[in-house]
Amino acid sequence: MSIDDELLQDEQEMQREMAFVRQQLPADVSAHFSSDELLQWVLETIVSYYFESGVLESEADEVSVDMEAVARYVCDMAEQEGQPRLDANEVRLIAEADLDFQESLL
Repeated sequence: MSIDDELLQDEQEMQREMAFVRQQLPADVSAHFSSDELLQWVLETIVSYYFESGVLESEADEVSVDMEAVARYVCDMAEQEGQPRLDANEVRLIAEADLDFQESLL
């Protein structure tokens, strides 16, 4: 597979992931994240949290993820990176929906 094919595949996967997450969110929360760029940034920052916290390196059969910690991390990063101010409860809902999406792929 060429690099262009891999990039296209990654983009298509991100689009499926964002659509899934949006469908899981209450309408008012989904409306706050109508921008693909902001939602993609949130999803990518959630993955950064998983890497930095060591969640992805766990060898346990089941890993417990503290969604409140994920939400705080994303909100803190948004402030540091000049993103719009985010509501931690809304970010938690996105993180939970994203986890559901990832589990649906297993």
